[in-house]
Amino acid sequence: MVIAGGGEPLAIIDPDGGSVSVEVLGEGTWSVAWRWGERLPTGRRDLSLDLRYDGAEPAAGTVRVSRSVAARDPWWLIPGLFYGENRPAACRRIFPRFEPGADRPEEMVSARWGFRADRAATPAVLVWGDGGGAALIADEDSPLGPAGLAIGHEAPALDPHRPAIGHAESTLGPDGPSFGHAEGTATVSLLFPYQEYPVTYYGSALARPAEAAAHVWRPGESHVLTVATCALPADRHAYAPLLREDRDLRRPAAPVEPWEDVAEAADIAAEGLYRWHYDPDPGVLLETVGFDREISGGDGERVDRQAMHVGWVSGIPWAAALLEHGLRTGRPEHVAAAERVIGFICENLSPSGTFWGTWYRKSGWSQSWSHVKDALHARTLGEATLFLVRALRLRPDPAWAAAARSNLDAMLARQRPDGNLGALHHAATGEVLSWSGASGLTWVAALAESGEPADLRAAELAGEYYASFVDDEFIYGAPEDVDLAPTSEDGYAAVLAYMALHRRTGADRWLDLARRAADWTLTFRYTYNVRFGPRTPLGVYGFATRGADQASPSNQHLHAYGLVCTAELIELSRALGDPYYAERAHETLDCFRQLLPAADGDLNAYRGMITERYYQTDCFQPKGMYLTLSHAWSAGVLLLACEQILAQSPVAARDHG
Repeated sequence: MVIAGGGEPLAIIDPDGGSVSVEVLGEGTWSVAWRWGERLPTGRRDLSLDLRYDGAEPAAGTVRVSRSVAARDPWWLIPGLFYGENRPAACRRIFPRFEPGADRPEEMVSARWGFRADRAATPAVLVWGDGGGAALIADEDSPLGPAGLAIGHEAPALDPHRPAIGHAESTLGPDGPSFGHAEGTATVSLLFPYQEYPVTYYGSALARPAEAAAHVWRPGESHVLTVATCALPADRHAYAPLLREDRDLRRPAAPVEPWEDVAEAADIAAEGLYRWHYDPDPGVLLETVGFDREISGGDGERVDRQAMHVGWVSGIPWAAALLEHGLRTGRPEHVAAAERVIGFICENLSPSGTFWGTWYRKSGWSQSWSHVKDALHARTLGEATLFLVRALRLRPDPAWAAAARSNLDAMLARQRPDGNLGALHHAATGEVLSWSGASGLTWVAALAESGEPADLRAAELAGEYYASFVDDEFIYGAPEDVDLAPTSEDGYAAVLAYMALHRRTGADRWLDLARRAADWTLTFRYTYNVRFGPRTPLGVYGFATRGADQASPSNQHLHAYGLVCTAELIELSRALGDPYYAERAHETLDCFRQLLPAADGDLNAYRGMITERYYQTDCFQPKGMYLTLSHAWSAGVLLLACEQILAQSPVAARDHG
């Protein structure tokens, strides 16, 4: 079959129904032959495309493979990158948002988006429409260069001098392709090589111009492109078996080789917390510490951040992990440091009865990172309380217990009749300043684990309220710094919450929600090893990305925070009789036992300094770099996961070491 660049695309009938569209964006003619692979259990089939350029002169050409569904209000999924509308309209953080009929690239609002594939945890693009959906899957790279993923719905008008031919007509402009669609049609596409449009996102509200990789075809040049595709049932959760199957297919080609065994990794992380982040005056875990100890900021001080959150990026969760490690290994200095940090936080409650949000060296205790004055963030407070409850099992302390009870009682008093626990709380009055999002999920775990009947009733009521976020496949609001963006951290909070409820009650309802939350969380987890340039730091060290999580569509870098629910994913596997979730937990622990500085000088750092950011795509920094700051939570969450594995079975830890 011969197709002309920029002309009507070729429709290839799917043996299972529907069709796949193939076209070349460029000038010239191409011969195309194709072959379908065997049908896999999810309905997925591989489609191999053999393309040959028949033109007489070299020409640039981008191959576009697409699939469409009828959709008045489409729901998109690019794993780790794009979820439904992606950015709720009320979200103050600016990053790509889908809106039907929109074309406001300066606001990062559009009905069509194109991305490079390494931004996605799995290079796949899915859509659900009025009666079902469709999926297209590729590899990060292709014979034509890095692959791209795209969505489109009710795109801007085409060039008025060219007649439209239904939804298949296309033009190639400076901002990438424009796809005209019939009213109510949603299209997912793979582009070889990638094109990013209508703008390029680089981690800030300031959009960068659209960009496109290019491949110039020579006369007679031919290549084989292989994609995978299938139709999807109407249930949005149909992504789960498809992505699980895809991960199994990719795993043999994506090895991960930890640098250290579990016990040694725990020792390294504990030393990092104690040696670099712990400051006994007044008893804090400093949030960030610079790798380079000679660099100073503009005021002549070191670049270390002189601040501590009570939870999340510092504070009680990681002090509790250090406490557990110190008790296990007989390190009294670690125990004393952990007790001092927890005690300092518990001694300084806000006037409203909860913890404060953040301590600053220059100004003392203050609010969370919020645009709302005097606001404390529910997720941060809830995570601090959850891990305080857990620390009390290791080291009972009346002052700690009183602080935990004060926080729990404050939430009981503020809970709405429908179960919502609030998102932002006034530090002085306790007034709930915002009810938006699902940041209260971490409180569900804290209340469920406290052991008190009234707390459990509140946890169950809240669990039912937040279940709608899980059912909608759109959980958002957990991290303070990205407002109402959907994030991997929302998934972790949901897994913690529903596993805590199931542990306390044994109810199948909570187990099913934990499973669904885990599936959603794992959409952020990379299933392949990104290819890095051989001279980039991640390329030089051979960093394998399988098992790392995209932080969020807003913060497009890899992070290790998924280790926070290591024990819960293993527990979920046991409860379901399904090893899958435990395997995914272990692969994340394998991943982040890479790039550990075991000695001063390793990785241009000191022993125990652990970065929070690994740049797997061009966002914030060029692809292949890593952030040269050690974060308290990065060391803490690794230590937590290692201690959880060691507590379950030292033998199992060696097996996975």
